[in-house]
Formats: sequence, structure tokens, C-alpha cells
Amino acid sequence: MQQNSARLPLAFSCLGHAYMHMFTAFYFVIVLSLEDVWQRPYHELIELWTLGALLVGLAALPAGWLGDRLGSANMMVVFFVGLGLAGIACGLVDGPGALFLGLTAIGVFSAIYHPVGIAWVVRSAKSRGKALGVNGVFGSIGIASAGIAAGGLIDAFGWRAAFIVPGAVCLLTGVALWICVRLGLASDGVRAKRDAKPESRSDMLRAVAILLLTMVIMGVLFQASQAAIPKLFDLRLRDIAGEGTFGIGLIVAGVYTVGGITQLAGGYLADKFPLKPVYLLSFLLQSLAMAAVAYLASLPLIAMTAAIVLLSVVALPAENMMLARYTPERHHSLVYGVKFVLAFGSAPLSIMLVSHIQERTGEFVWLFLALAAMALLGTLAAFLLPGEWRRTRTMPVAAE
Repeated sequence: MQQNSARLPLAFSCLGHAYMHMFTAFYFVIVLSLEDVWQRPYHELIELWTLGALLVGLAALPAGWLGDRLGSANMMVVFFVGLGLAGIACGLVDGPGALFLGLTAIGVFSAIYHPVGIAWVVRSAKSRGKALGVNGVFGSIGIASAGIAAGGLIDAFGWRAAFIVPGAVCLLTGVALWICVRLGLASDGVRAKRDAKPESRSDMLRAVAILLLTMVIMGVLFQASQAAIPKLFDLRLRDIAGEGTFGIGLIVAGVYTVGGITQLAGGYLADKFPLKPVYLLSFLLQSLAMAAVAYLASLPLIAMTAAIVLLSVVALPAENMMLARYTPERHHSLVYGVKFVLAFGSAPLSIMLVSHIQERTGEFVWLFLALAAMALLGTLAAFLLPGEWRRTRTMPVAAE
């Protein structure tokens, strides 16, 4: 039973991470088909996701609060079932108004994952960095599979299948988790106990204040680049991708797969090295990569967008471990809820920025130059984090 309480949270959390990122990314490929089907412009259709994207962030706070009180396993059942039903509903609509409501529901249920699922992993993991790294890879797999699944299903069966099939899979996963919970095979796991404490209360307050800023910046970088990359490839890589959406989706999938696998390296770095330099360097190198993407095309563009994904995911285990270190453990779900309110709450701003720049210029040069400047600001902020006093280890103990 103890092995199950450690392994099943990680297994279902990894699946949840993949599904959440798939559902919040596949519309950026589906919209390319809806431009033709509904004869509406890209900038108008992409804005249908604005409220849903906002709620992915805003609803994370109440989701985290509920996770601390109702239990992670129970809230994850709600996540899988609700998200699956929302996806199926989106595939059954007949116009932009109804799709707007369906996408909004996807945003609400997607908000459950990060504050609940990440806290579930952190609480039960013997090696936090490694577990967060594995979990992060599945998030990137979700983004990558969004491109392949959406593109393939659209080309084979139409845009409705791109919503309905993932929705059905997600719903069935929720039923499986519910059965495991009812049989006592899945629980809220164990809580991690640190073998030491941070230097001072002032370090804790300074770290949390700075992390609030860097998490907003990281959210804008991630959300804006994720929204723009499929259309960026559509504009600059037609000679490689060919016609249709599958080619674009396949390249997007490759970029996120290559970048996402490196989150294992991010977990290793977070376990073995001081967290501050790992975090700081990810911002600095992202700034350089964003500036390069503004002007590149063909294969160099693919390579540099993969670098952006790589650098963003490498930072996440270090960021999550710093949050766990500097905040009370009994409120971890709530704390991660705050994090993802900031990270995903930036999505509407990011999407509006993408929409505005593409509408005005027909391209994304100014978008990626702006993101490069934001990443540089993140570098400066990360530099002000408290210096690493020494590495900490985590030991699992039974939950109270």
C-alpha cells in the first residue's frame, strides 16, 4: 500500500499533466482548420480561448484551496472527468459562441491540475527534483501530442474529432482513478519533511516576493510562445511542412518533445546543484533564444524554438522546489494555486499580445523581441533571490 501511495500519485499526476497541456494547447492547431471551416479570421478565433486561458490561472487558487481540504486524489478525479466532458462538448458545438463556452469550461477544469497535481507529487516524492522532472516531461508530451493528435485527427476526421477523442480518453482516465480511490489503491500519498530550514524569515519573504515576479514573467514567456509557435511555423515553414495542419502539428510536436525531455535534466540539476543559478541561467538563455527566433526561418527556426521550450522547462523543477522550500508545507496546494494564478493568469495578456501583433504586422518579429526583453527582466529579478545556503534533501514521512 505504501508503494502504491508513492507511485500512483506520480503516475496519475503525469497523465494529468499531459492531458492538461494537451487540452490547453490543441486549440492553437485546431484554430488553423476553423479559419477555413467557419470562414473567420485567425485573430478573431484565437480570442475565443481568452476567457478559458484566464480561468486556467484564476481558478487555480480555489482549486488549490479545495485540494488542501478535500484531498488531492478526489480533486484529480474531478479534474479528469470535468476536463474530458468539456472536451467532448467542444467537439459538438456549431458556432463560435458555443465554442467559447466550451473552451471556458476547459479552462476551469484545467486549472485544477497544477495546484493539486504538483503538490501531490511534491508531497509523496522521495527525490523531488527527479519526480518533478519526470512529471514535467509528461507536460511537454501533452503539448507535443496536441500538435500530432489535433493535426492528425483534423486531417483524418475533421476538427470535431480533435476535441472529442482526447475528451473521451481523459474521461476514462478519471473513471480509472475513481476506481483506484474507491479501492484504496490511491491516496494523498506522503508528506515530505526537510532536514533543515532556510536561513531566515527575511530570506523567505524576499524569495517569495521575487518568485511572484519571475513566475509572472515565465508565464508570459510560455503562454505567448505556445500560442504563437503554430502560426509562426504556418507562416515561415510551409516549404518544409507542406499543406494541411498535420505537417505543422508534427513540427510543433517535435519541438515540444525534444524540449520537454530535457526537463529530466532540469530535475537532475535541481537535485544536485544550487537552485538559484539554474533558475537565473534559464532566463538569460531564453532572452537570447527569443531574440533569435524573431528573425530566423527554416531549420534554424525549429532548432531555436526547441531551445526556448528546453530552457523554460529546465527552470520548472528549480522553481517548484524553491516554492516548496520557502512556504509552509500544509499550504502547498494553495501556494501552487497562487503560482498558477500568476503563471496562467498571464495567458489572456499573452494571447491578446499575439493576436494584436499578428493582426497589425502579419508576423511575430516584434512579439519575440518583446519576449526577449521580458526574459532579460526575469534574469535581473532572479539575480536578487537569496543565495543558496546549502542543498536540502527530502525524506518522506507519513501524512498526518
